[in-house]
Amino acid sequence: MLCGKNLILATRPYTIESKRTSWACAISTFVLLAAALAGALLAPYLILRILSSMVAGLLVVRFFIIYHDYEHHTILQKSLPAKIIMTIFGIYILAPASIWKRSHDYHHNHNSKLFTADIGSFPIVTKKQFQSMSKKDRMVYLAIRHPLNILFGYITIFIVGMCARSFISSPKKHYDSLIAIFIHIIGSILVIHYFGWLSWLLFVVVPLFIACGFGSYLFYAQHNFTVVTFKERKAWQYEIAAMESSSYMKMNKVMEWFTGNIGYHHIHHLNSRIPFYRLPEIMKDLPELQNAKTTSLNIREIISCLKLKVWDPEKNRMVGLREV
Repeated sequence: MLCGKNLILATRPYTIESKRTSWACAISTFVLLAAALAGALLAPYLILRILSSMVAGLLVVRFFIIYHDYEHHTILQKSLPAKIIMTIFGIYILAPASIWKRSHDYHHNHNSKLFTADIGSFPIVTKKQFQSMSKKDRMVYLAIRHPLNILFGYITIFIVGMCARSFISSPKKHYDSLIAIFIHIIGSILVIHYFGWLSWLLFVVVPLFIACGFGSYLFYAQHNFTVVTFKERKAWQYEIAAMESSSYMKMNKVMEWFTGNIGYHHIHHLNSRIPFYRLPEIMKDLPELQNAKTTSLNIREIISCLKLKVWDPEKNRMVGLREV
């Protein structure tokens, strides 16, 4: 059985990109997204507009995974058209390249490591740390991990967290965050002016609300599930963190397509250079990857994940407030 660095080495052949497949995925998703947004704005019946708006939200999730792989330098590198498209999408989804890449790279290099900054991740403290916090600090910590913060990720995580906070903290480094907010506001004003409030809701708000909320939950649940493992710095190892602290989220084929196979998260953390469309292939080929810790979109599992609040080193698992 392969393990440690040998397991990472075994994944390298799967990092080879098919440019044709990458472009096919990007172009087809872009066309479908454009069609869904057009339907949300112009379809003759309200029910069709609502359905188009909801589908557009799921398509934004898929395109975000393509954007995510591009920022990992996994697909479509050294392509000017790809760079233009991904830059525009990053601004559209309120996760411009400067802050997304910095925070997400940090997340990959410190996934499940205790006592580090919570850059690019939901904060995690031990039971002892939580008990020693002030009432104010507890409230802030719990608010960030609260289901409503995830549900309203469009505002709390993307507009405020990704864009506003990054620009305020470093205007020169994250000027594209201000551009994203500015374009978002101007675009919303124009849609309201020319098409009305309902069109703004269906064309702008609903797709981004679905995409950001669903995306925030996926990111949360894949590192905050019932059998996740956290380690202190000295005991932390990259490959072990990938396999024990990143879940394999089981989904049906339709949701796998809409989420760009991000459910194979343990493999993605093991080697982020594997294109998203090759993740099922390597899962099938390497038995060592098939024994992953799992979660799903089952409502009971969602509730269980959302109840988890702090890490208990004595029990070696995440616990909820009742146990704290």
